[in-house]
Amino acid sequence: MWNNHGMPLSDDQAREIEAQRAAAVPTRRGTVPALAAMLFEPFPVLDHGFVRVVDYMGADESVVQAARVSYGKGTRKISDDRGLIRYLLRNAHTTPFEMCELKLHVKLPIFVARQWVRHRTANINEYSARYSVLDKEFYLPQQEVIGIQDARNRQGRGRTVSPDQAKRVLEILKQDAETTYAHYEELLAPTPSAGGAPEDAEPLARELARINLPVSFYTQWYWKIDLHNLFHFLRLRIDPHAQHEIRAYGEAIARVMEAWVPLCWEAFTDYRLQAVNLSRVEAEIVRRLLRGEPAGSWAAELSKRERDELAEKLGIDPARLG
Repeated sequence: MWNNHGMPLSDDQAREIEAQRAAAVPTRRGTVPALAAMLFEPFPVLDHGFVRVVDYMGADESVVQAARVSYGKGTRKISDDRGLIRYLLRNAHTTPFEMCELKLHVKLPIFVARQWVRHRTANINEYSARYSVLDKEFYLPQQEVIGIQDARNRQGRGRTVSPDQAKRVLEILKQDAETTYAHYEELLAPTPSAGGAPEDAEPLARELARINLPVSFYTQWYWKIDLHNLFHFLRLRIDPHAQHEIRAYGEAIARVMEAWVPLCWEAFTDYRLQAVNLSRVEAEIVRRLLRGEPAGSWAAELSKRERDELAEKLGIDPARLG
């Protein structure tokens, strides 16, 4: 549990969480003990961020119940539930997964939030910098994740830079963030002795003072999403090609999901995360290879990049595809 100064939680937030965790609330609805044990507790992400579960509805049993439109467990076995859940996910019967919902409190850099909000299938309520003053907390990457522009992936990074260059990058990022925050404070509370402010300077509106802050600063929000759309979010955001920073949040949420809906998580891992999708042409090439035949003209229908990707999927030398 974080608390006190220099940690991702403010003292007020830490006290609120302690009170929430200490409260005992009787309920008739189904609960998940493994997830209930995580309720309200923040899981650290990056240097100042966190993810914490605020509330949830449903569990593996809710997916099964929705699919069968039945009440109670009756004489069903866990193996029956597992088989049904795997059938639903395998065959893209997605509606039953919408019966489960998860609400998270997330603290994240603004640039990560702008990627995250592209998933328009959730409910979001974000900290308002028009109403409140942002804390002096900004993201600085670890040296080992500071990389050059990737030569092939225009939206990704390649190998890491030298230690000397990484040091300089961090100096620039930190100096710029601290300078803009100092100006932010000056705009909010101008004094004649600070930066040559005029004698009659008055506090600037918060909605204006914030506009110069970089996207490395942290924001917070409450984020609620159903299980079906959470699957889509995680399939993209914990993929190895996702940006490191948002992937760190995805991995934290994945740990929550594994505790919350273990049967759904297992099926999702098998049929989505670690599955291999083949196009029509790729499937025909695989059939030929299994029969011991060359890929032949089918491989010519693929671009070099597609052939490389297929070779990676199959774990074979690209030369086998022609």
